[in-house]
Amino acid sequence: MFDSLKKKLGQFKDNLIKQENELDEATFEEVNASATHIDAEQTLSGPEPLNVHEPREPRADKPQPQSVDALKEKRTKNAGKQSTDKAFFEREIRQKDLEQPLWELELALLESDVAMPVTDRIIQTVSDDLTGKKRRWRQDIGGMVDEALRDGIERVLDVNGLDFDAFVQQASKPVTIVFTGINGTGKTTTIAKMAHRLKSQGYSVVLAAGDTYRAGALEQIERHAENLDVKLIKHQQGADPAAVIYDAEQYAKAKHKDIVLADTAGRIHTNINLMNQLKKIERVIDADLVIFVDEALAGNDAVERALQFNTVMPIDGSILTKIDADSKGGAAISIAQATGKPILFLGTGQGYGDMIKFDPAWLVNRLLSEEST
Repeated sequence: MFDSLKKKLGQFKDNLIKQENELDEATFEEVNASATHIDAEQTLSGPEPLNVHEPREPRADKPQPQSVDALKEKRTKNAGKQSTDKAFFEREIRQKDLEQPLWELELALLESDVAMPVTDRIIQTVSDDLTGKKRRWRQDIGGMVDEALRDGIERVLDVNGLDFDAFVQQASKPVTIVFTGINGTGKTTTIAKMAHRLKSQGYSVVLAAGDTYRAGALEQIERHAENLDVKLIKHQQGADPAAVIYDAEQYAKAKHKDIVLADTAGRIHTNINLMNQLKKIERVIDADLVIFVDEALAGNDAVERALQFNTVMPIDGSILTKIDADSKGGAAISIAQATGKPILFLGTGQGYGDMIKFDPAWLVNRLLSEEST
C-alpha cells in the first residue's frame, strides 16, 4: 500500500541529506581556507623593520618573524583546533540549494498521480519549512525533512472535516445516505460494508436498490442484503431510481429504522442522461449525506470524476476503494484538497469488515515510516 510513493519520499529525504552534508564540507573548507590564508599573511608580515640609525633591543610584546619550520608547526597545531571548531560550525539551508531536490520531489509526486495543484502546494510548504533552517556541522536533518513533508501532506488533507460517526449519531432518524460513482469501482460492495459497520454499531439499516440501470445490479445488492440480514427496497429493472430511494425512506420512517443506504447507477461522468438522473434524485430526495465512491487505483482520474460528480450532485465526502492495491497514493492525497470534502473511509479488501475510517495522520505515518509496509 503506497509503496511506490513511500519509496520516492524516502529518496527525496536521502538525497537532500546527502546534498546538505556535502555543502557542509564545502562551506567549512571554504571558510577554513580563507581564515588560514589571512592568518598566514599576518604571520609572514612580521614586525615593523628596525630603524638602522637607532639600534635597539626587540620589544618582548612585538611579534617576531617566524621560520618556515615554525609556521609548519603552528599550522599542525591549528589543524586540531580547526577540527574542533566543526562542532560550532553552523549554516542555514538556502532556498537555491533546495531547487534541485524539490524539482525531483515534484516529479515524484506527479508520477504518483498527485494532482498538479496539490503537488504545487506540497512543494511550497516543504520549501517554506526548510528554507532558512539553521543546522550544525553534519547534523542529521532527517527529522527536519520528515517534519516538512508531514506538514505539506497534512495541509492538503486538512479540509472541512466531517466526522461520519458523530454525524450519524446526532442526526435525526432516519438518516439517508446516497452513494454515487462510476461503474466498477466497488460502490455496491462499499454500501454493503457500510451496512455491516453500522449494524455492528447497533443501528438498523435499510438498503435502497437505486441502481436500476445496470444488468445484475439488483441481484448483487440482493445477495448482500441476504448475507447481512437487512431490509432491501427494490423496484424492477429500469424503474425510476428516485422513486426507489423515496420508497426506502418512507419504509424507514414507518418502521422506525435508523439509516437508509441508497445505491445509484454507476455512470461515466460524461454520460449526460445518467448524470441528469442524479439531478432528479437530488431534487426528489433530501439526502443527509452524499458520498462519492471511486477506486484509489484511478489516481488523477478519480479526482477529476469527483469534481464532475460534485457539480451535478454536491458530495459531502469520498470513499476510496482498493486502497490495498494502490502503490502510488496520489488519489488519497489529492481528492480531499481538490473537492474540498474529506475522505471518510478506505476500502482495504473484499470482506465486509475490510473498510477503515480515514485518518490523515495514519496516511502520513505510513508514508514516512521507515518500516516496510
